[in-house]
Parts: sequence; structure tokens; C-alpha cells
Amino acid sequence: WLYFRYSNFPDSFIDEDPQRALQELNEALEADSENAEWFCQRAYAHLLLKNYSCSIDDAKKALQLKPSLPLAFMRTGMAEYHLKQYESSHVAFTQGQQLDSSDKSFEVWIKRCEEVIGKQTENGRHDWYQTESQVIVTVMMKNAPKDGVHVQFFERELSASLRLPSGDDYSLSFHLLHPIAPQHSSYRVLSTKVEIKMKKTEAIRWEKLEGEGPESNIKHFSPNQYPSSSHYTRNWDKVVVDIKEEEKNEKVEGDAALNKLFQQIYSDGSDEVKRAMNKSFMESGGTVLSTNWTDVGKKPVEMSPPEDVEWKKY
Repeated sequence: WLYFRYSNFPDSFIDEDPQRALQELNEALEADSENAEWFCQRAYAHLLLKNYSCSIDDAKKALQLKPSLPLAFMRTGMAEYHLKQYESSHVAFTQGQQLDSSDKSFEVWIKRCEEVIGKQTENGRHDWYQTESQVIVTVMMKNAPKDGVHVQFFERELSASLRLPSGDDYSLSFHLLHPIAPQHSSYRVLSTKVEIKMKKTEAIRWEKLEGEGPESNIKHFSPNQYPSSSHYTRNWDKVVVDIKEEEKNEKVEGDAALNKLFQQIYSDGSDEVKRAMNKSFMESGGTVLSTNWTDVGKKPVEMSPPEDVEWKKY
């Protein structure tokens, strides 16, 4: 039998031909089903063949037979990492490192897991605040693909499925404290977050985002009170200002960019600028938009359509 010549089935033998090594390990384990090292090496063969679930099963069988086998924790962690089970993968590598601190591979894999987990935590962080008419949930998500974001609104439920830039999926589900109007609720994907706006059915103040809201505890909304999921006090007036500033800086193109520029000029302008813009736009039938009140305030503003457009009065 060939496996007698490779009593421990070294990695080099498995690297050379994983499929052949798997077949011979199957035969060897039929003859000796209590050999922890062989289960561990069959886990490695499965790992190379991308049979990750089988690899985990074999590595765990090896650990049942020999709990102090560091390499079995390595096989488990690697297979779980490839299955994107980063939390459990991190646990396996940590346990293996505790058994064999001299193997620096454990340290490398632990850092990889921590980096991925850290990014997922950063991307998945969410918070909420409210205005008199809306409840807004923000999910921190950098560069989320727009076609990978799906949000569903129900009267007392909010569910969201988001695909992370890494390709992993992230899901959120809330049983809402009070009813919302799904048909008037919306969401949008920005460069740093996904913003979900839910329309309130009543102008009442939500004490929390989720749960059952007893009617006797309902309080009418009062300005500047924005309860949230956070355990610390937050200046929500500043948050609203920051969001508006972010919206102002959001990059748009084409007609949308031009409209945004006009909106920003109007929003930031003085009373005279606003009067000038309103008067010129209305009197010219939308063909002139001026910010100079000294000029347009003296006389009616005439229509001035583009050269290739003929103005007709209906």
C-alpha cells in the first residue's frame, strides 16, 4: 500500500497531486479511522481542492481524536476563512497559536481575519435619528454598489440587504416601534453611507427605533429631541447640518449638477439674490436666471430662449 511509504502523508506529497492524495488518505482512514494526523492531512487535501466544508469536518475529527493538534486548528481556520466565516476562523487560529506560538503563520492569519472583521464592522455600523415627519437610518458603507442595495419597507418592518465592496452580504432587519408609510419612504446610496428615510404616519417622538410602542407612552414630537440607538448624547442638530453639508458636496453630473449649483446659489444667497432669481425666472418664462437685483429689479425681464429654440405663447 502506497500510504505505508507516506505514513504521515506530508504536505509536499499532497501538494503534488491533491486528488490522488485524497484517494489514498481515504483508503488509509478506512484501515485506521483513529489516526488524527491522517484526518488532518485529508483536511489539507480538501482545502487544496476547495472542498472547504469537508476540510472543516476532517479537521474537527482530528481535534476530537487529538485536541492538542495545532495543525488541525490551522486547517479549520483556513477553510472557515475561505467560506468567509471570519469570526470562527479567528477563533480557530487563536486556539492554534496558543498551542504553538512558534508557528508565525497563526499570527499572519489572525491579522488577516482582524482586518476583514474590522472592515465589516466599520461598514456595517448603523445609527438613526428623527425629524418631525421622518425616521432616518444611516448605514455606514463606503462605495457600496448601487445595484447591490435592496431595501424593503413595511408598515412595522424595515429590512435591508447590502453587498459590501468585498463581495460579502450584509443584512439588517428592524421591527419598528411605530407604523410608517412605506409608499412614502425611500433610500439612497451615497459615497460613504446608505441613507434610509421612513415617513412617519404621525408626528410623534419615537423613544427608540424598535419594539412595541404602548399607546399610553406616545409623546408628541418636540424640536431638538432626537432619541437614537447610541448610548451617548449626540448633537443631532449638528448631525443634520453635517448631512446637508455632505449632500452639498456629493458629486453629480450633467443637468443634475447644474440644478444643484442653482439650488446651492439660492440656498446660500441673500434676500436680494433670491428675489432676483425668482423675478428673472418667472418673468422670463424660465429662460433667464439672474442673481443681480440691481439690474432685474428696475424693469421686467424679457424672455431670452436659446438660439435654436422658438418661443411660443400659449
